[in-house]
Amino acid sequence: MSKATKSILRGLEDPVDVKAYFSDNLPADLERVKADFESLLVEYNSISKGKVNYRFINPGETPEAEQEAAQNGIQPILINVREKDEASQKKAFMGAVIEYGDQKEIIPFIGQESAMEYDLTTAIKKISVKDKPSLALIQGHGEPQPNQMIQAMQALSVIYNIESYDLSVEPAIPARYQAVLLFNPVDSLPYDQYGKLNDYLSKGGKVIVAANAVNGDLSTASGTVVNHNVFQWLASLGVNVEPSFVIDAACAKVTVQQQRTGFFNFASQISFPYIPLMNTFPDHPATKGLEAVLFQFASPIQFSSGVEGSFFPIVTTSEKAGVQQAPITFDVQRQWTQADFPMSRLVLGGVVEGVKGNPEAKLVVFSDSDFFIAPRGDANADNINLIVNTVEWLCDKSGLSELRTKGVVYRPIKELEEAERSVIKYTNFLLPLMLVGAVGFWRSQRNRNKRIRRMEEKYV
Repeated sequence: MSKATKSILRGLEDPVDVKAYFSDNLPADLERVKADFESLLVEYNSISKGKVNYRFINPGETPEAEQEAAQNGIQPILINVREKDEASQKKAFMGAVIEYGDQKEIIPFIGQESAMEYDLTTAIKKISVKDKPSLALIQGHGEPQPNQMIQAMQALSVIYNIESYDLSVEPAIPARYQAVLLFNPVDSLPYDQYGKLNDYLSKGGKVIVAANAVNGDLSTASGTVVNHNVFQWLASLGVNVEPSFVIDAACAKVTVQQQRTGFFNFASQISFPYIPLMNTFPDHPATKGLEAVLFQFASPIQFSSGVEGSFFPIVTTSEKAGVQQAPITFDVQRQWTQADFPMSRLVLGGVVEGVKGNPEAKLVVFSDSDFFIAPRGDANADNINLIVNTVEWLCDKSGLSELRTKGVVYRPIKELEEAERSVIKYTNFLLPLMLVGAVGFWRSQRNRNKRIRRMEEKYV
């Protein structure tokens, strides 16, 4: 069990009640999930010295129990079962409700792939914390609303109060904010507002900036420069974001509609180097445990020498990367070669410590502001973990970031070298022909031998 969980459990002031709604007679694999969850609750009870109480309820036992589960937000799922050699589906409950005083948190489904410890510890932390520290989410310049980055906001709200903040309202940013978040401003900020950010940093504040220096539009296959004064301000602090497109041989795939001969269209997936896929990271608490982060239309970052502070990269490309100057036209049919990626470990995100001469001040910069924005809540898990872990590293030492990444698994298909691909291709093509030829030769020889034996028998 993690140090974070133990710390949270030992710090509980009042009892926590866990109602685990699990059906009886589940298939063997799901019974193991139930047993694992019960074992976890036993540990929680022990470490908290009896503060975490639990009981298991079978909603299928009575209509009242099923109604209670539904009222608490636990909905049934359909599972596949096999009885008497016949496959069928049945309704099952596998969820939990955590209560602390008049606060309640729901884990609607606890499955085989669930990060049980993270889900349970997070729920307890969320309802038991009394005085949450505050974060300032800057608004007023076209920044995304909280509901456009719902996954990140939900994860951060476990520990923090997130307040929309207008830089024009007060003469200075209040010190009560543990960090200031400036995400994807569309309009340039008045220069006096940058003065307020500078003043906040000079007093030991923490600021995270995620901004696009370039913009890619796949509908028009065009890439352009974003004209915004946020990059002038960052440059004054030593962080230079070049208005160009980073390309990476390790990248995501996009779906492209293509037309066959005639009137039929078909969709195919092609590698798109403008969406780098990072699966190795510099050694830093913000990226510990991450397995795969996707950036979209990112730009390279460099730090100026002679500026106050120390710069540390936290997100970099692979060893096969490159840069294309904007404006550009995207060619999805382009055949990329190794010569297109002559650069290595380009920086896409980094932190400056000791900004404005204050050793406590920290400035984090990402050259892509879209990696955690997903109005439909379908962002890549580690994209969310990256931004949330960064905030927690700046402001909080709860250890939840380590728990969060513990359950994320990404297993990409290994990228093969050209020679390996050629061997596999020709083996797949030639081996069946060779096998057919060998079988044909064997049958021919067998038939020939039979004819010879018959002839010998005939003339004996």
